[in-house]
Amino acid sequence: MTSEMLMGLLPDLLGGLLLGSLFFGGLWLTVRRGLASPRPWLWFGLSSLLRTMLVLAGFWWLAGNDWRGFLAALLGFTAAKVLAAVLSRKSPPYEGQAKEG
Repeated sequence: MTSEMLMGLLPDLLGGLLLGSLFFGGLWLTVRRGLASPRPWLWFGLSSLLRTMLVLAGFWWLAGNDWRGFLAALLGFTAAKVLAAVLSRKSPPYEGQAKEG
């Protein structure tokens, strides 16, 4: 691969990172709000539907018909997942969580 081709995939990589950040940020928010809600099924159901639709549309828009673009977007999405896992270990517990002693 040439450097021009790699630079052409950079927007797909960054787009995948943004999609992953939105997806896992939305999941984090859903868990925090949904567990404290009187209707958690509504939070989890709608959030899952919206986050999935957003990611699928984003991948389709980013990659188009190019498998390399899809792969770059998927790599960015996966990087966001790893980052979310690292950051979630450092976040304070949500309000309804029992503290371990």
